[in-house]
Amino acid sequence: MSVPARPRFGRARATAFTVLAFALCLTLSGATSSPALRSPALLIAGMRDIPSPPTGTPWRPAPIDANGLNMVASTDGQQFVLHTAAGPRTFLPGVDLGNTTPGHVPADVSISAAQYRAWFAAMTWLGIRVVRIYDIHPPAFYQQLAAYNQANPDRPLYVMQGVSLVGDAYIKKGNLYDAQVTDAFRRELKDAAQAVSGQLNRTTLPGRVGGEWTADITPWLAGWIIGSELDPAAATATDRKNADAKAVTGKYFRSASDATPTERWLANRMNDLAGYVAAEKVSQPIAFVNWATTDPLRHPEEPLRQEDQLQLDANHVRPTDEWPAGTFASYHAYPYYPDFLRYEPALQAQGDPYVSYLAALRKHHAGMPTMITEFGVPSSIGSAHNGPLERDQGDHSEVEATRMTAGLLRDMRAIGMAGGFVFEWADEWFRYTWNTVTHQVPNRRQLWHDPLTNEQGFGLLAMDAAGVTGEDSQTLVDADGGWPGRRVTARADESYLHLSIRLGDSPPGSLMIGFDSLAGLTGTPMAGSADRRPDAIFALNLVGHTGQAYVRKQLDPLQLDGDIPDSARGPAPDGWRPYELLVNRAQKVPIEMQNAGLLHYGDSTDSRALWHVDGDDLTIRVPWAMMAFADPSAHAVGVPKDGKLTTQRSTGVSVTLSASGTDQSLGQVTWDDWNWPVATERIKQGAEQFRDAALAVTND
Repeated sequence: MSVPARPRFGRARATAFTVLAFALCLTLSGATSSPALRSPALLIAGMRDIPSPPTGTPWRPAPIDANGLNMVASTDGQQFVLHTAAGPRTFLPGVDLGNTTPGHVPADVSISAAQYRAWFAAMTWLGIRVVRIYDIHPPAFYQQLAAYNQANPDRPLYVMQGVSLVGDAYIKKGNLYDAQVTDAFRRELKDAAQAVSGQLNRTTLPGRVGGEWTADITPWLAGWIIGSELDPAAATATDRKNADAKAVTGKYFRSASDATPTERWLANRMNDLAGYVAAEKVSQPIAFVNWATTDPLRHPEEPLRQEDQLQLDANHVRPTDEWPAGTFASYHAYPYYPDFLRYEPALQAQGDPYVSYLAALRKHHAGMPTMITEFGVPSSIGSAHNGPLERDQGDHSEVEATRMTAGLLRDMRAIGMAGGFVFEWADEWFRYTWNTVTHQVPNRRQLWHDPLTNEQGFGLLAMDAAGVTGEDSQTLVDADGGWPGRRVTARADESYLHLSIRLGDSPPGSLMIGFDSLAGLTGTPMAGSADRRPDAIFALNLVGHTGQAYVRKQLDPLQLDGDIPDSARGPAPDGWRPYELLVNRAQKVPIEMQNAGLLHYGDSTDSRALWHVDGDDLTIRVPWAMMAFADPSAHAVGVPKDGKLTTQRSTGVSVTLSASGTDQSLGQVTWDDWNWPVATERIKQGAEQFRDAALAVTND
């Protein structure tokens, strides 16, 4: 079953595509996913020539015995070794899997067994060999993974199990050693050890998945990554409050003599987990979460103090002989943040600062493997940070983002890293980022998709808005003599307001489209019009294929992001602001902006494209944020007031076309409030680039 693509854009249009067996398993099973997913079949979109599924050498586990413990994976110097029937595998291409679908937040249980089945097969088809999860998933994850691997013994999907800190109490208390924090984390570690071996039964609590875990996935358990990205201030406070914390001399892990209190606490928790795991007569490599913000290297050129405030070093947590699987260094590391990647001379000298940084991490950890367990480049219209070599945190098409991510995976293999796990498998609508979070109503963010928020675009799997209000379009104009438009239809979905405009005879060379979200506010007229100024405008050059989005000054969301001088803003007519995003605050470095309102022209081959002309037909899609909506699902328009977000309810969006001094009022586009979104799943364009890289780094 396939989902037909709409013309121009809206969903990616495949010039040729194949719906593979892994997609059909969802449709043919008769199973239904969560209500958020109306049509869960997966598409491989935008590929002209679909290669056959991988048929390389087998990855069937061939565990070894050490000290009476069974190991499917272990460490050897700087190598992470997965023991397979075809011999040792020393580089693992992986993916990070979250636990939400559109309409849900992480505390919900929303991924169905049918989705897990399809996703596991899709991951394997894309050359992914390990799926990393951050927490205990519902029993269906483990059941479906075991079933999938038993049905595909030579191409199994291995698991890197994570266990996150429980809540953020350690931040509030500034102390990891707090009994509440430690006890909660130890219980979660024990539960995770029981979950992977199919021996857990627990009740559901707020923020904690419950159920009965009966599937044993330890034959395919490649390792553990425990903890969370630690807050530098809270960990620094932990070190200060626990300076006299005892060294760790556990049976399985110990702390080095120069370990900090935070590192000793982590060593203790790794020792706890090893004890729970060893009871099952198995051993797997165990690491703790680290990220570039708290890496063990010093970065004096970093402009933000908090990004180099704390150093955590995996070298200071050491396995004993009783834990033969060993440990490794795990990093979340991206090519655009922190800023030391742009300013550190030693990293610039080699040409690619990011690759140089990874090489420096590997050199520091000379006695253990180093694995990058989060990396990637998002496909989104909005960006949140500028990076070296144009690998910014957003403002990339799907094809471009996947190409960059694939290149980074190849680079990791070339410099001797132990693996690379791309963040992430599926786009997650609940996610926010620092430069748009103040523009949105927080408790309903998961109900709509914002292409200006880069954090919602990291997935290899797109979650496309399917149109909660239905497929039917609303006709605004249908008049042969109409000008500039003779026929105009509109449709709203969870991502965009869509317009299809049949231009009138002798089409104009340029066109302004006004969007009035709050008709009750007073404003100044549009040029050549006696009516009030609209709230947002798309100014299009139909001949040169250029365009710019503007927002009325009173509704400019950048008022919510602090004091931004006019000198940092782009040009705009009086009373307007270009739609821009702040991508770097002025702290030791100049303020930086992204002109997110620079309207990309194109068709479905560019996922950022917002408009296209084909003869007399103009197709447009308008992100809700560009019309000042803070929550389109509840018709809430964001109105900055004294630096804070307030909202006013919209009755709909009135649309006006203006060209050559003529204004054409099209009436109002309306839609119903929604409390549940509808989405379809699609492998993103360019996925074959990642697949080729994943197969190349494993010689498959």
